[in-house]
Amino acid sequence: MQAEQSEVLDFFRRHSPFSDLSEEVLTNVANNVEIAYFRAQSTILPLGQDNHHWYVIRSGVVEVFRRDGKLYNRLGEGDFFGEQSLMLSRPIRFPVTALEDTLVYLIGEETFNYLFDNFEHFADYVEVEDLTRLRQFTTKREDGDSLLTAKVATLITSLPVSVSCTTTVQRAAIRMTEENVSSLLVIDSEKGQDVSSGSVVGIVTDLDIRSRLVAKGLSTDIAVADIMSTDLIYVQSNHFVFDAMMLMLKHNVQHLPVLKKEQHIGLISHLDILRYESQNSLFVVRSISNAQNVDELAALKQEVEGSFTRMVYQDANSKMIGSAMAAIGRSFKQRLCELAEAELGAPPVPYCFLALGSMARGEQLIVTDQDNALILDNSFEPKLHDDYFKALATFVSDGLARCGYSYCTGNIMASNIHWRQPLAVWRQYFTEWIQKPSAESLLHSGIFFDLEGVWGQINWAKELNQLIRQTATKNSRFLACMSRNALLRTPPLGFFKDFVMETDGRQSNSINMKRRGTAPIADLVRVHALAVGSQARNTFERLEDIIEAGILPPGRGLDLRDALEFIAMVRIRNQVSDIELKREPDNNIEPEYLSDFERKNLKEAFQILSSAQRYMKFRYQPGRVN
Repeated sequence: MQAEQSEVLDFFRRHSPFSDLSEEVLTNVANNVEIAYFRAQSTILPLGQDNHHWYVIRSGVVEVFRRDGKLYNRLGEGDFFGEQSLMLSRPIRFPVTALEDTLVYLIGEETFNYLFDNFEHFADYVEVEDLTRLRQFTTKREDGDSLLTAKVATLITSLPVSVSCTTTVQRAAIRMTEENVSSLLVIDSEKGQDVSSGSVVGIVTDLDIRSRLVAKGLSTDIAVADIMSTDLIYVQSNHFVFDAMMLMLKHNVQHLPVLKKEQHIGLISHLDILRYESQNSLFVVRSISNAQNVDELAALKQEVEGSFTRMVYQDANSKMIGSAMAAIGRSFKQRLCELAEAELGAPPVPYCFLALGSMARGEQLIVTDQDNALILDNSFEPKLHDDYFKALATFVSDGLARCGYSYCTGNIMASNIHWRQPLAVWRQYFTEWIQKPSAESLLHSGIFFDLEGVWGQINWAKELNQLIRQTATKNSRFLACMSRNALLRTPPLGFFKDFVMETDGRQSNSINMKRRGTAPIADLVRVHALAVGSQARNTFERLEDIIEAGILPPGRGLDLRDALEFIAMVRIRNQVSDIELKREPDNNIEPEYLSDFERKNLKEAFQILSSAQRYMKFRYQPGRVN
């Protein structure tokens, strides 16, 4: 036994993070070490198992895997594993297998926690090693799910099938049957018959034939050009399958032509993705599209929660989760607009239904309210037309509330006549808010400057976004006012960097992770994005433009990105926990229930936010604005 202890001590003296510990501490650790031997190819830590030891490799090699079985890391002598499950007090998420015959030292949970809590160098070393993995976790989490890592090219099994635009529908249907495909690319007959010529003018699908020909009783002898879809949405072959899925969700299409640079190399459908990844947000969106009434839509709340939970457990990052949930939210709005028109009749003038805030940014979570508005055609006459649009707005808002999107407490909804106006009035709103900022208009700018058209004349939303960029970017006074407003929400840290709890009387021992975390970051990033003329709406994508523009000190943009990801994921995991415990999910977390690892890194993330706010105050000088 003495010989074993001596060897353990000698090993610890030669390897970090033990080498800086005192001899007394090392001896105490050595006396409590267990030794385990694992044969090659045997499992050391299976997925989902509770863990109560920290593993230090004495000899041999182990492989760490992701949940889907893909190799994550390979570790050898002196390396360690199992610390994340101890620090987070969670079951094993990265299973470990012995690649070679392996000897490990097992340090008990109590001993590990003692070392971590009492020796700063030890804790820093373990965390730096683990934070290296954490940064990979926050920036490349998509590697944990095949849907998120596979490229679109992997879905293509054959060259695209095409026909000339003069081909009859009957002949096209025969071709689809012969080739066993559900869609065809349509080629301009005057510019050749080959897809590689780049003369694709449209696409015809099974659905087109059913809805545009058979349902209308037209002859099968008409040309496919008469029923094809011409507004094509493309995806590049080197994009992720997840990107293709999001395009289908956003544009409500079921087929995407695939390009390799400018050349057509294939055609994928929603069924290709569904076969590849059998349970994802596409199922929910398809159910939304098929719902025949509001009751059926409201019945999908559990499916939405299930999709949200599943993405979290598959280690999707917050951007992917937010994008998918926003796509689901847009689908609800689109279907409700369709149902409203079916009940009320055709609209008297064209309109555009807007999504605002987190849905427009692609950052929506399971806990959200509804911010929306209506842009009406400039021919709109209130006495003649407003009864219709008030009824439509009320129908959609009430429907969204039943589907889990609560009414906006600030009444930022299309049912409010102030936010149901012609395009010319909206242009006037935005121009005045920028040129003559007031306390009220700045609050409105923080909401309406994240907007997206989801139904109707969506080009009007693009026009307003362009107006914002052109006008706000040049107005330094407005940017200073916006930055002053963005500084009103501060991170929950006190003078001694302790958490500051809510004082509004509700959940007084908690922190609202939206109000004090993700929202302040979105606010300050919006100001920088306006300053550099970014066309992006998503906060992560805006950060990319800001970093590229070089207006932040070196490294600050990446720090802010990682801080946003960590704060967002703490918020998201808390909501999933609430769902699983059958509680009403919210944005509040209680720090006392977080692990030491989460508390420490949450404080660091909030400090990054605080530093970013100080820099914004320096850059835009909001204190000089009257």
